[in-house]
Amino acid sequence: MSTVTIRPLLPSYRRANLNFRDRTNILLKPNYINYSIKSAPNARRFCSFKKLQKITVSSSTSTSTSPATSTDTTPVRPGDVFFKETFPLKRTHAVEGKMFVRLQKGKDEKNWQLSVGCNIPGKWILHWGVSFVGDNGSEWDQPPKKMRPPGSVSIKDYAIETPLKKLAEGDVFDQVNIDFDTRSDIAAINFVLKDEETGAWYQHRGRDFKVPLVDYLQHDGNVIGTKSTFGLWPGALGQLSKMILKADTSQSGIQDSSSESCELKQENKHLEGFYEELPIVKEIIIENTVSVSVRKCPETAKTLLNLETDLTGDVVVHWGVCRDDSKNWEIPAEPYPPETIVFKNKALRTLLQPKEGGKGCSRLFTLDEEFAGFLFVLKLNENTWLKCMENDFYIPLTSSSCLPAESVQEMLIPGKAEEATQEVSQTAYTAGIIKEIRNLVSDFSSDISRKTKSKEAQKSILLEIEKLAAEAYSIFRTTAPTFFEEAAVELEESKPPAKISPGTGTGFEILCQGFNWESHKSGRWYMELKEKATELSSLGFSVIWLPPPTESVSPEGYMPRDLYNLSSRYGNIDELKDVVNKFHDVGMKILGDVVLNHRCAHYQNQNGVWNIFGGRLNWDDRAVVADDPHFQGQGNKSSGDNFHAAPNIDHSQDFVRKDIKEWLCWLRNEIGYDGWRLDFVRGFWGGYVKDYLEATEPYFAVGEYWDSLSYTYGEMDHNQDAHRQRIIDWINAASGTAGAFDVTTKGILHSALDRCEYWRLSDEKGKPPGVVGWWPSRAVTFIENHDTGSTQGHWRFPGGREMQGYAYILTHPGTPSVFYDHIFSHYRQEIEALLSVRKRNKIHCRSRVEIVKAERDVYAAIIDEKVAMKLGPGHYEPPSGSQNWSFVTEGRDYKVWEAA
Repeated sequence: MSTVTIRPLLPSYRRANLNFRDRTNILLKPNYINYSIKSAPNARRFCSFKKLQKITVSSSTSTSTSPATSTDTTPVRPGDVFFKETFPLKRTHAVEGKMFVRLQKGKDEKNWQLSVGCNIPGKWILHWGVSFVGDNGSEWDQPPKKMRPPGSVSIKDYAIETPLKKLAEGDVFDQVNIDFDTRSDIAAINFVLKDEETGAWYQHRGRDFKVPLVDYLQHDGNVIGTKSTFGLWPGALGQLSKMILKADTSQSGIQDSSSESCELKQENKHLEGFYEELPIVKEIIIENTVSVSVRKCPETAKTLLNLETDLTGDVVVHWGVCRDDSKNWEIPAEPYPPETIVFKNKALRTLLQPKEGGKGCSRLFTLDEEFAGFLFVLKLNENTWLKCMENDFYIPLTSSSCLPAESVQEMLIPGKAEEATQEVSQTAYTAGIIKEIRNLVSDFSSDISRKTKSKEAQKSILLEIEKLAAEAYSIFRTTAPTFFEEAAVELEESKPPAKISPGTGTGFEILCQGFNWESHKSGRWYMELKEKATELSSLGFSVIWLPPPTESVSPEGYMPRDLYNLSSRYGNIDELKDVVNKFHDVGMKILGDVVLNHRCAHYQNQNGVWNIFGGRLNWDDRAVVADDPHFQGQGNKSSGDNFHAAPNIDHSQDFVRKDIKEWLCWLRNEIGYDGWRLDFVRGFWGGYVKDYLEATEPYFAVGEYWDSLSYTYGEMDHNQDAHRQRIIDWINAASGTAGAFDVTTKGILHSALDRCEYWRLSDEKGKPPGVVGWWPSRAVTFIENHDTGSTQGHWRFPGGREMQGYAYILTHPGTPSVFYDHIFSHYRQEIEALLSVRKRNKIHCRSRVEIVKAERDVYAAIIDEKVAMKLGPGHYEPPSGSQNWSFVTEGRDYKVWEAA
């Protein structure tokens, strides 16, 4: 059986460190193992520590004053100690145990029972589901309700979680029993074992356990219990019998599963009982400390080093001394502390003496004043060495050699001088670039300040800085030039920087999505929306997002065909102009929903493939990407992900980009759009978006970059940095000219609110965990739209918790977007109250958020020191002190205050 390493999430209630979803390993091995093997001593790496700052030490007793016979302590006088530090010690301990899986016949031949157990202490959960006869793939389904043991909990719509428990007093194993009827259409029971205390998952050969109940699954790679060498019971009885109980069904006539019908597969169940034990090694973290103090003995001029630890047992200090900063190990002259041996003429090993009461051990070391440092590691056994952050401990022995805290990071690893020099050189180079940028910004700011002190000038400075940052980030993300490439670049003729349109508005925008998936059905949506313009403006919305305007194969508008034909299911071109003018009259900006990734063809080519376009933009198959197998394009390969329902447009073609820019400019001038909502931007490179936005200079633009977050067995991972990084990368490819919908934040809100896991709303650095935590001015936050909600419901927000979601996005930085269906629903008054809070306190896309609480049942934050809010059933009240807070609004599991 091969080694399996599982990297799960730790429990949500560990709030002391926000990085509480660290990984814990559970190993499945054929043989047990001991502690992890650490690197050998004398690794020539060091960990040094800060100088002691003004401490007072109470006197303690001593049993010896002789260096040769010293034991643990020596009288310590106030002011004598010049170094004292306590260091954490962490090690991995392997807890060995077993799990068992047993399949046996129940009260009769039609009723059987599957049992799973584990003898390692912990809160074990069986995460399980079933596969039905005829199912394809590896998806799970929930079992019938009568099959679920007491205490089971449904997980989404695909799994069950059942706690393991001791069935009788004195049982060694915690276990769960699952009863089932062989006459059902269940083909297999699938499961993994989960330790609720650590979040660790236990698999079988790197995959889910599978217990097949039909013959055609017997040869799957992850099945368990298919061998005939297992007895029904553990121990001696199992060794004696080595028997397999079989149901009284004939084995004749078994045919290849590929030719079986579903009905035959269902009947072809001749179960074999089995009992199988598997070894488990669960690795847990054990934390201890070691304390070291150093002082001078005024009587002998010796250096006295006292080392204490809460470790118990035979703890050995593997140690030596050094004379200077080179940290070269050497052995001092005798005498040595008792129970000291010389190790290969390179180091000394001293056994620490147990303290009274057995609570740890200690030892006093007496050293000549000629030495500059004391080097050591702790040895518990031949396989376990405790170090300081994988380095040897280094303790300064003179007050002059005690390094200040800022010098600790400058300690270099011997033998790495060349790498260190290179790093210093790179650091100096980077520092030079940063200095130049700061000088540039300073000069720019000073120049603007001399001209005007207005807010407009300050905003201009901020926008220019963001543009520079976006361009710089894009360069560093996409290029890693060698020296030869740099030399070549220097020879090129310098070009003036491209003009970048911000496309992000003023920062105070509040967006309304002005339609849902069914809006096209009335045939006059533009006119219906026009009637609500004044109402939406009065609520506080400053931007409205209209549906796709073009003629489309699909009535919703997302399969466009003739881009210049603006007669859609929502209304005609005149009605579109009318609604745009009305919203302009009430002071709102309008976003057009443009689909640039794909376009439906008008005609078939000679092979019968739809890739020839008509209308004003009568492109041929050169406008279609070459790597979409459905539409036989003759263009270049796609620069993104393909949308397989329609021909994907090749934006690398000059004629395509020229036509699209002309069309977008026509929409701006003819219709009056102020900006864009860009559909499916995953399908093409963000650099093309930059090109289109520079040509059209929108007031505001936002792209839909939607892909899946990271999950482990249906449970969302705490760290979603990779997901939000992909969105950030797209924004940077567009040079920051557009924002993006913060899909990361929506997904995290789903899990946090639905599972009462509010700790998810803080990342490892104590910041919001979505795009809004990294680049808030480019994050458009939302909880629902026409795809995720409405009648499509592809990713619907947890029911009944919508207002918690709005309490979050309407009080936090980023640009919030509110869904039409929610505005005109029973949520309206609550949304209106939150909109008022945002506008009254001038919360904007760059507002500063301080997360003050992120625990299992409560999340709380203070925004711009003006607004305090909390989510969840747990308790929170804003701090009383110099600032007074007044309650503003509340709803189900949320509450908001304003600074008085």
